[in-house]
Order: sequence, then structure tokens, then C-alpha cells
Amino acid sequence: MPEGRPFIGILMMLGAGLCFAALDATSKHLTQTFSVPMLVWARYTVHFVLMVIFLAPSMRAKLIATQRPLALTVRALMLVGTTGFAMAGISIMPLAESTAFLFVTPMIVVLLASWLLRESVSKARWIAIVAGFAGALLIARPGGALSPQGIILMSLAAGCYAIYQVQTRHMTLTENTVTMLFYTALVGTVSMTLAAPLYWGGPMPDAWQALGIASLGIYGGTGHLLMTRAFRHAPASTLSPFLYAQLVWAMLLGWMFYDHLPDLLSVAGMAVIAGSSLSIALSERFRQASMS
Repeated sequence: MPEGRPFIGILMMLGAGLCFAALDATSKHLTQTFSVPMLVWARYTVHFVLMVIFLAPSMRAKLIATQRPLALTVRALMLVGTTGFAMAGISIMPLAESTAFLFVTPMIVVLLASWLLRESVSKARWIAIVAGFAGALLIARPGGALSPQGIILMSLAAGCYAIYQVQTRHMTLTENTVTMLFYTALVGTVSMTLAAPLYWGGPMPDAWQALGIASLGIYGGTGHLLMTRAFRHAPASTLSPFLYAQLVWAMLLGWMFYDHLPDLLSVAGMAVIAGSSLSIALSERFRQASMS
């Protein structure tokens, strides 16, 4: 149960959104020089090293203790896919529009949960799903300025992230959240290291570039840790609206560093996506409350 300190939980959720937006903004800059797979490797390797340094001495075997290593591995690979597709998409698309595509994920989660977990879908949720995809079409409308390749990459990222979230929903009932976070770092590091001969090469980073590459793992690991901790201080119904602060952060960073602001139709699409996914999150919370 949450500890009843909602203000702290909200601050943590806002901080998590800022970390994720900063990760995207930094990776967008770095992908102009370095390959996406190398940046994905760095994002998970730094995350893994930090968890080993700060958590392994105290948690020891508890850090990897699980009865479902295969399921956690598949879940982690889905997040690796999310990271790779998203970085590739963000490299050729504006930050805010790219971020908005990932917020289509809750709609895909509902569809997957209906199919895989046999969860019922109410009429109101179907309306939210249709509205959310309509919002995505506003952003990716024909004749718009977005790259079709970028739209496909961000759609694949959203698909991987939806599978990741469905697995997370299923496993949080039995698995330790820190262990789940560690497995994402471990599997991401191992898988991208094994694949290194396929992509390694290119220019050597200078000191500032190396710092930027290392920051990817810090942003990612800190963001996921803050999000996990936030739910200890406030319920999901309180925190859900603040998930969408990441869209605001993305617009601000895109404007500050890339001199881009989305047009009115894209902003409208973002608002529709945020409203639809928020309504799904809140209806899920109310459904669980009525069942308890």
C-alpha cells in the first residue's frame, strides 16, 4: 500500500518524466554521430553497473532471486526493443511527436490484455482506444512533416512497450520490482554485448560525448527507479495524470535544443492521446477498487 505522501510521489513522477525526456533529447543528439545499437548498449550497461555498485552489496542474491527468469528475460528484451526502435525513431523525428507515439501504448495494452489475458473491454474503453489512435493519426496525418520511417519505428517501439507493460502487470504480483529492474539492465547489457560484433565501430567519443553516452544509463535507470518509488507514496489514480508531464518536458527540450515546436494539429493529437490513455488508466483503477 502507498505510504500516504502524495506530494513526494508526484515530484518523483515529474522527475521520472524529465529523466525520460532528457534521455530522448540526449540520444537524439548522439545518434547524429554514433550508431543506435551502440547507444542502446551504453544505456543498459551503465544502468547495470550502477545497480551492481549501489544495490548488489546490500541485496546480494535477492537482486536476482526469481522463479521466472525466462519470463523476466523476455520482458527485458521487449524493453531493449522499445529503446532501440525509439532511439532510431527519435533520431529522425521531433521529440514531442515521438514521445506522443509512445503514449499510444496504453491502448495497445488494453487490446493485448483482452487477447492474451482474456480481460473484458468496456464500451467506454473502446471509445478511448479509438480516440487515442485517432490522436496518433492527427500527428501522423498524410501531408504532415513527419517521416514515414520514423512513424513506423515509433509504432514498433510502442508495440514492444505494450508487450513489456502487459508482462509487467502480470509479474508484479509475484516479483520484486527491484529484481525486475535489475533484469532489464542485465539482459539489455548481455544481449547488446553479444551482438556487438554486428554494429561496433565508428568514431571514438571525446570526453563530452562519452559523458553524454554515459548519461543515457543514468537517465534511464534513475527514471525507472523514481517511477517505481513514486507508487510507494501515492496511488496510481493520483499519479497517472503526471505521467503525461513527459510530453511537456519533451516539447520544452525540443524547443530549447532543437528549435522545434509541434503545430496545432499535432498538439491536438497529443492532447487526445493523453486524455484517452489517462481515461484508460483511471478506469482501470476504478475497476480494481470496485473489485476489492
